[in-house]
Amino acid sequence: MYESCANAVWRKSNYSQNRGACVEVADLPGRSAVRDSVNPEAGHLAFSGVEWASFLRTLKNSEVAS
Repeated sequence: MYESCANAVWRKSNYSQNRGACVEVADLPGRSAVRDSVNPEAGHLAFSGVEWASFLRTLKNSEVAS
């Protein structure tokens, strides 16, 4: 299912450093969307609230986040 993000407000993490390898996140009704900050025209991936919460929990509990 394609969900329009035309009016979405995209944001980068406070941890992002201008190295060109950042993603942006937008909050949608009941979902979160992610896109490449360098190439936003390439599209986005949308995740349900449960999927997004699980992803963030995994990052917080993982060495990937350090």
